[in-house]
Amino acid sequence: MAVPKRSEIPAEFTWDLSAIFENDEAWEAGLKELGTFPPRLAAFAGHLADSAETLLAFSRLGDETELLAGRVYGYASLSADVDLADSRHQAMLGKARSVMIDVYRAAAFSSPEIMAIPQEKLDAFLAEKPELTEYQRSLYQIRRKAAHILSPECEMLLAGAQEIANAPDRIGSTLRNTELRFPDALDGEGKPHTLTNGTLVPLLESADRTLRRDAYEKYYDRLGEFRNTVAATLEGQFKKLKYFATARHYENTLAASLDNTEVPVAVYHNLIEAVHGNLDKMYRYVALRKKLLGVDELHMYDVYRPIIEGSDKKILFDEAKANVLDAMKILGDDYVALLNRAFGERWIDRYENEGKRSGAYSSGGARPHPYILLNHHDNLDSQFTLAHELGHSMHSWYSKENQPVSTADYVIFVAEVASTCNEVLLMNYLLNKTADKKERAALINHFLDQFKGTIYRQTMFAEFELMMGQMAEKGETLTADALCEKYKALNALYFGPDMVTDDKIALEWARIPHFFYNYYVFQYATGFSAAVAIAKRILKEGAPAVADYKRFLSGGSSQDPVSLLKIAGVDMSSPAPVNEALAYFGELLDEIEKLI
Repeated sequence: MAVPKRSEIPAEFTWDLSAIFENDEAWEAGLKELGTFPPRLAAFAGHLADSAETLLAFSRLGDETELLAGRVYGYASLSADVDLADSRHQAMLGKARSVMIDVYRAAAFSSPEIMAIPQEKLDAFLAEKPELTEYQRSLYQIRRKAAHILSPECEMLLAGAQEIANAPDRIGSTLRNTELRFPDALDGEGKPHTLTNGTLVPLLESADRTLRRDAYEKYYDRLGEFRNTVAATLEGQFKKLKYFATARHYENTLAASLDNTEVPVAVYHNLIEAVHGNLDKMYRYVALRKKLLGVDELHMYDVYRPIIEGSDKKILFDEAKANVLDAMKILGDDYVALLNRAFGERWIDRYENEGKRSGAYSSGGARPHPYILLNHHDNLDSQFTLAHELGHSMHSWYSKENQPVSTADYVIFVAEVASTCNEVLLMNYLLNKTADKKERAALINHFLDQFKGTIYRQTMFAEFELMMGQMAEKGETLTADALCEKYKALNALYFGPDMVTDDKIALEWARIPHFFYNYYVFQYATGFSAAVAIAKRILKEGAPAVADYKRFLSGGSSQDPVSLLKIAGVDMSSPAPVNEALAYFGELLDEIEKLI
């Protein structure tokens, strides 16, 4: 089926951005207003230590700037993402980025000045102006990085370089989503199927193995024509990370990235070590998949195919919506009411259209509420994606409603917890709805695939990302050949002896946008592990666990992320949650083997 144009999507299935700005003209006025903020911010340069009143005034102006900047950038970004070929909205996004850089540059003096205020003087400011305590956490976040804050002149230079530094991500996104076109994939009867970034995985889920193989081979054959271009953009990305890490006196790019969110580097390495220690369960899963598909050789184009009959049944959006709402009743009436607002007020952009950004996300930064981008395909996976993105949005909502602007945004380490907790609760709800062995096996199969895709696969990505960072730090060139060699070896390690690891899957790194996100993907795995623990506690304890969970959702960045998760009953400073989650994965394997 052909992918429709944006103009062919009914309005009720699209998001309504008028809550941010009424229209593009109103956005232009907002952009113009935002352009007045850089000189207002810059006027405080050299004066933040003058008085408590001055420091408070600057902090409040910072809040005002962040609120308007979030709306301006959010509207432009959301408008651009639904049609990446729309030059008008791409131009708007470019304008927003430029003004944002001006804002960052104008405020670049603030961190060094705040860092230079003697502790005794800052304590006196806080005593004199109790209103400043609202910013105590954000002031601490600046001052704790004393060894990594540069002079005002250097901070201004680094801020000004951000627009150039973001080029690798923009180039890669443009190539993947706008300029890269694929030939149709042919099924066993020779019928063509549209192949895009968005349709690849649905095609790989097909029962027609000829279609799966053809989609897989044509996708990677075409992607391979651009392998050197993508490798060059990734090299630019990691050279950028190396440059900024070195400029700020960090030991390496990983330490620089994780310090932004107060996550100990050991957490990253503990994750990889814990998953390596549980690869035997992944190998069992792969062997089970090979057995149930009844193939002599299991290939990577067989990974997405549901292995249980009934896994590929059609689930329309309205049915998915009803299931999600029912599953989340355990979290309380206020939570469900907020979900209903998301549906009723058009926070969600549902379906794929030509030029639309692939995948799904929740724009937690957009005010007055989050927005959700989907590419819904009326299947079980899309139902769980809906629950996942709504979890992100609820986290954003609770944090922004309960925290001041300065601590309203949660850090990425906890970003995947609420989304995955929703998925676990949905899975429990669906399993409890059925006593049918085949349906139950199909659901467990989906859950096993979630473990495979989120803990094992994302940890493999994290290990590959760490390799790329280490290559850049050693001065090695990230050539396509070198990346393919390393990725192929990792794929073989993670999937084991029953999986055929071919030269095409060695190119998979070239289609993963998250490698431009600065050590982001490991948090899918840690977040999934934490979410399994939280959801199991909610299901076991009920109201007390829900209350703790909502305290976590409402925490924003008011504490470091490890401490916030402890509120919900999970200690991520230990590898225990990862090991416990993968032990549960083993139990699910035991159960599905009995059911089939």
